[in-house]
Amino acid sequence: MAIDLEDEILQDFLVEAGEILETLNEQLVDLEQAPDDADLLNSIFRGFHTIKGGGSFLSLTNLVEVCHKSEDVFNLLRNNELQLNADMMDAFLRVLDELNAMFEQIRSGEDPSPADPALIQQLIEMQDPDAVSAAPEAPAETAQDGEPATDEAVADAVDEAAAEAAAASDPAAAVEEFVSGSDEITDEEFESLLDALHGPSGKPKPVDIDSGKAADTEPPATPDAPAGGDGDEITDEEFEALLDELHGPGGKPKPVEAPPPATGDSDEITDEEFEALLDEMHGKGKAPTPPKKDKASSGTPADAAPDATKKPEPAAKGAAAAKPQAAAKPAAGGSKPAAKPAKSAARKEPAAPKGETTVRVDTARLDDIMNLVGELVLTRNRLNTLRQTFDDERVHKAISSLDVVTADLQTAVMKTRMQPVKKVFGRFPRVVRDLARSLGKEVQLELEGEETDLDKNLVEALADPLVHLVRNSVDHGIEMPDVREQAGKPRQGRVVLSAQQEGDHIVLSIIDDGAGMDPEVLRQKVIEKGLMDPETASRLDDKACFDLIFLPGLSTKDQISDVSGRGVGMDVVKTKISQLNGTIDIDSKLGEGTALRIKVPLTLAILPTLMVQLGRRKFALPLSIVNEIFEFSSKKVSVVDGREVVLNRGKAPPIFYLRKWLLNDHEAHEDYEGDPHVIMVQVGNESVGFVVDQVIGQEEVVIKPLDRLLQGLPGMAGSTITGDGNIAIILDVPGLLKAYA
Repeated sequence: MAIDLEDEILQDFLVEAGEILETLNEQLVDLEQAPDDADLLNSIFRGFHTIKGGGSFLSLTNLVEVCHKSEDVFNLLRNNELQLNADMMDAFLRVLDELNAMFEQIRSGEDPSPADPALIQQLIEMQDPDAVSAAPEAPAETAQDGEPATDEAVADAVDEAAAEAAAASDPAAAVEEFVSGSDEITDEEFESLLDALHGPSGKPKPVDIDSGKAADTEPPATPDAPAGGDGDEITDEEFEALLDELHGPGGKPKPVEAPPPATGDSDEITDEEFEALLDEMHGKGKAPTPPKKDKASSGTPADAAPDATKKPEPAAKGAAAAKPQAAAKPAAGGSKPAAKPAKSAARKEPAAPKGETTVRVDTARLDDIMNLVGELVLTRNRLNTLRQTFDDERVHKAISSLDVVTADLQTAVMKTRMQPVKKVFGRFPRVVRDLARSLGKEVQLELEGEETDLDKNLVEALADPLVHLVRNSVDHGIEMPDVREQAGKPRQGRVVLSAQQEGDHIVLSIIDDGAGMDPEVLRQKVIEKGLMDPETASRLDDKACFDLIFLPGLSTKDQISDVSGRGVGMDVVKTKISQLNGTIDIDSKLGEGTALRIKVPLTLAILPTLMVQLGRRKFALPLSIVNEIFEFSSKKVSVVDGREVVLNRGKAPPIFYLRKWLLNDHEAHEDYEGDPHVIMVQVGNESVGFVVDQVIGQEEVVIKPLDRLLQGLPGMAGSTITGDGNIAIILDVPGLLKAYA
């Protein structure tokens, strides 16, 4: 069956279900650490129930089936009828994988495929291991279309028929069972309860006060009450008739002291108020007892009150499920409790609903707005350049005001694109849990700074690098439990994933308390792989040795597995971080652990740059990678291993002349009047110097894509319009070094 992707209800469902699945992914991993957490179990149960409800409305049968089976298992878990174990958790995580796959099919316009039958069977066996062997073999037919019914439908029908039979034979017992049962009632259970009390015809059955049993004779129907009790809602007349049946026309409930009303103006009673009311009327965890005839017939309010207030509870609960507006009426029980006169009077006029405080916006619209703000920033830069040509003070003030407003608008629009880094962090508890289980390790993941905001494009771009780094910490860093015990460490390893903002950058840290890295082992590995000669490797300090793990083809593992050993993961990380104008730093101590820190700019939409000049042309360097600027002096230049280096702060980083790389032969050899400068930049974990003719200054620019003829040129990330109206090329420093160095 093809799915209409233009359906607004479907789109809302996809968004909501996606958020629920992300939450479930985190909650299931947390549940393994706290299997007895009732709130967590209830939350997970509600998550599956919500997805099932939406899928049922949209006729997504296969989706509903797997959610329903999972919901049933969690219902047993939260009622302490099952005990959670690792195999169950594996099955639940597989359920999430199946649901994610189904939603991908839905997003592509396809009807979701059925879940793995083995997984469904496993969920059924969790509920009742003997359910399969005891199931009837004869195929059942549905009453509506004659198609064979599923095992689930047969089981539900049998349970429903048994419940209806029990309720019909003893409605008072059904009422008592409902009041003392679980906190929730479904629409089907409520309808069964009405049928038990009224009968299938919709007419109320008289109840014998002495025995609590339904009488054989039917009293005449209330004149104003319509016949038929099959509707989804109960009318006021039916409700009054139900009250009369339960505690007699003259019975009045005893006024009870209810909990203080909620401070809002809502007409509905909250779950907490309802539970407190039940506890005060029946006692903590107790159900109502059948009334005694002599007290009920006396008509004394003080004597009749306990019985009169106990009986309406099932109707009150059912009415709350079917019609929220009538939820408070059973609590009143037809009387006027002294504790709630103001609330009862206030319910006559429904309160105005509160407006929504959030709205969903397509990210394409945010990108369009950001592009327009970028154009405004360019215009502001142009005006700031031209303001020096105006002598009118009023023009200067107007341009200054425009500058301030543009900056505020730019900040506001950038905030709309921000997302908490938790969106990335949320996947890692599952990643660490599965990897540690497959490796036989015990690992605890700690998340810090999850509310730190980051541009949505960076959130998506950082996902893969962080996965590589976290998996690397678990696989390479954390030792086996026995090895940790022998080293005097706890059996359970610890990995900390944190985020914090530093100025206009964000710093992501992955810290473990594992074995750490041995610099000497890294030197030997790089020599064995032929990536470096022994003499060069021997000159590397410990910090430089740690950076060797980013070399392509280098791995400290001797055997290749599905997790590591190919020597490509860390190389991918370094390349991706460099593309984001970020840096990565490693610090490790043998036997104590390793810390990796990634530093990236908060946003890539509007780029702060350092404008430089080569001959008559202007170029822009990303400001985030610029470390230092100083005047060029030939006295500080030396040659080491055939490369020119500059002596600076006790180090000798290599230097390169950008004129030779970026200008044609004629321009490159032109003399330029001025003092050359050296710009020290940080590329990954390497520091290099670029010699330029002139440093113009800092400027915020908007990256414009290059024309088709220029796309693919090494060292060019894009272009922009400068404040004087000219075009400047934005340099891709890692690409430049790779192409020319």
